[in-house]
Amino acid sequence: MPVTTLHPNLPISVEGQIAIVTIDRQEAMNAFDLGMWDGLADTMEAISAQEDLRCVIIRGATSAAFSAGADIKAFETERGSPESEATYARIFNRGMQSIRRCQHPVIAAIEGVCMGGGAGITTMCDFRVGGEGIRFGVTARKLSLWYSYAEMDPVIELVGTGVASEIFIEGRIFNGREAYEKGLLSRLVPDAEVQAEAMALALRLADGAPLSARFHKRAIQKLRGPLPLTQQEEDAVSDFALTEDFRNAVQAFKAKRKPVWQAR
Repeated sequence: MPVTTLHPNLPISVEGQIAIVTIDRQEAMNAFDLGMWDGLADTMEAISAQEDLRCVIIRGATSAAFSAGADIKAFETERGSPESEATYARIFNRGMQSIRRCQHPVIAAIEGVCMGGGAGITTMCDFRVGGEGIRFGVTARKLSLWYSYAEMDPVIELVGTGVASEIFIEGRIFNGREAYEKGLLSRLVPDAEVQAEAMALALRLADGAPLSARFHKRAIQKLRGPLPLTQQEEDAVSDFALTEDFRNAVQAFKAKRKPVWQAR
């Protein structure tokens, strides 16, 4: 059965044996609300189940943005209580992990803005093709957000703890050249060549033995081993949503002003 679009903001197209998932919410710089994180999981799981596919490309709808990450304006209705936060964390993590668990190699074709959860999506991919003019980073420090261990782990695998500190604590925003030199990109190309290079890479992957590609993808992840975390530590990651700093930061974001931190 051919794979079909499962969420209107995440249309799927297929070229030969390559599935293309387009993040298309242009009015919000392709930011994800909760329904889109759920749709991402459904989409990637459906694609993974298609044995005749060989590779996946995830891209933004236009060159302006891959994705600005999570939709902060939706946080007031989607987050803020222990119950809603538990729901958000479960759906969000399922969406992110669905990329890593996809049996086919996944390529991120990165153009324009790639921030927060958008940057997180790319680090879940097996390959990242980026343009010189991208803006790549995580803005947790501006919202008092805490990134989950499962999100931080692939970043540390790619770039080590030093650069991870620049990303998560300092909040550095990298251009394409900087991202490539830091190890965040697999390929750096001129902006106008991102989609062509991503497709060329996908075709090379699709031309290889699929069972070999699937085994080595699993092996690379398996050899990393499980994270040495207790359930209590994992659950505590969501506690930021109950802090005054987070609530005040969301209000400041909407009002376009700088938040005042209280450390509580």
